[in-house]
Amino acid sequence: MRLDIISIFPEYFAPLDVSLIGKARERGTLDVRVHQLRDWAYDVHRTVDDTPYGGGPGMVMKPEVWGEAIDAVIGASAIPSGARSGGYAQGPGEDEGRGEGEARATPQPSATGSVGPQPVVPGADAQTTVEPGTVEPGTVEPATVASRTPALPRMIVPTPSGRPFSQELAQELAQEPWLLFACGRYEGIDSRVMEEYSGRLRVDEVSIGDYVLAGGEVAVLVMVEAVGRLLPGVLGNAQSVVDDSFAPGSMENLVEGPVYTKPPVWRGHEVPAVLLSGHHGNVARWRRDEALRRTVRNRPELAAALDPAKLDKHDRKLLDELSFRVRRKDVAN
Repeated sequence: MRLDIISIFPEYFAPLDVSLIGKARERGTLDVRVHQLRDWAYDVHRTVDDTPYGGGPGMVMKPEVWGEAIDAVIGASAIPSGARSGGYAQGPGEDEGRGEGEARATPQPSATGSVGPQPVVPGADAQTTVEPGTVEPGTVEPATVASRTPALPRMIVPTPSGRPFSQELAQELAQEPWLLFACGRYEGIDSRVMEEYSGRLRVDEVSIGDYVLAGGEVAVLVMVEAVGRLLPGVLGNAQSVVDDSFAPGSMENLVEGPVYTKPPVWRGHEVPAVLLSGHHGNVARWRRDEALRRTVRNRPELAAALDPAKLDKHDRKLLDELSFRVRRKDVAN
């Protein structure tokens, strides 16, 4: 899988060099390319935001800069004729009222250690790199190597107003060969950017929860880890994905129950005897029961969404004991 990330803080993505995701990058399972958005801002302050139309607090990220950056990353073939401006004139407010981080006048190193724009195109091999300074911002290096990369990426924009990110969506995104993440800051990205690219790419605005962050970088780290661990070969045991909380199948709408390891007794706390029995059927039943108990206790809204048709007699008996009723969906009389 190829991942492109555009941000004004590329250094935020250093954690992608460690743990399972870092190992996946080393093996080539994940090809992660981080781009500094300011490399496509051409005024002296490399301005990426301006005051919002209609007034109000905060700043909004400018469409021109995002358009230049996305066009360069997705490649010339996806840019409509006449779309590239080759830069933009400095407008009112670009020398004042700059938001967080606006004082930077020089490009910052990306998480991959390079400086400056790294425009890439579909058709370039995963190992193909562009030397800093050899390609101007907003231009695209011609393809020289055939590749397995698809023509266009799926674009993900993290925002509190987006669709909820879930295990189901993570599994859907894990099937994509190429994802492009656009990290907004301040009050967000000018909405015309999403309108523009929705005509050429599949664009998803996605929320990782009902709260507001300072920027999209944290959300992208969450999504990359959730998606990356689902790729073949990333986890040591593929069965781990099947038993995950929320995983489609037997764990759909359930959270995982408690887990234990050695020693069998710790500070007077014993591991449940069934887990030491060696009886696989009883262990599976216990884990299912504990998942149901924990879901009812911690996430009753998920328990309420359980499909009655997928509950066995034992499931229903346990839910009755917990005084929890799973209601069928409303149907016409």
